[in-house]
Amino acid sequence: MIVLISVTKKDMYGYELVSEVSKVIDVNEGTIYPLLKRLTNEHYFETYLKESTEGPPRKYYHLTAAGVLYKDNLKAEWEEFHTRVDQFIVENSLRMD
Repeated sequence: MIVLISVTKKDMYGYELVSEVSKVIDVNEGTIYPLLKRLTNEHYFETYLKESTEGPPRKYYHLTAAGVLYKDNLKAEWEEFHTRVDQFIVENSLRMD
């Protein structure tokens, strides 16, 4: 979900995404690149090459309309999960007091 949200703001290339996601959770390239490939194969991302002044062209990832829907669904599921866990914690904290 963090990858999808990151690319919502702007198109990003792989290493840029690794750096962005690493600010939030402990993750490495070996996790992100297979995820990008899967999300692209599932048509949540489109890719394009863009010239770089620092080496070879970079592959950028762009969120598709299907990707936006997928992100929104994941976010809704996360919010429901988070609400239920918070409720569980509160209810069980009250029982322990």
